[in-house]
Amino acid sequence: MNAIYFLIPLTLVLLAAAVALFFWAVNSDQYSDLDKESQQILFDDDKSDSHSKSHPQKAQNKDQDDAES
Repeated sequence: MNAIYFLIPLTLVLLAAAVALFFWAVNSDQYSDLDKESQQILFDDDKSDSHSKSHPQKAQNKDQDDAES
């Protein structure tokens, strides 16, 4: 019975934190465009630039080497 006096306030604090995090996410536009990322994976605009997106440092080094030549 004594555990209930600890668990109920703990539950209410965790619930309040979860609600606050949810409202923070909504107010900071975390859910503003849910379809953009899923479509970005399916429809790649520039096929030749896909390597530079996955390895930007390597692409930058390649660009520098090309500029020096």
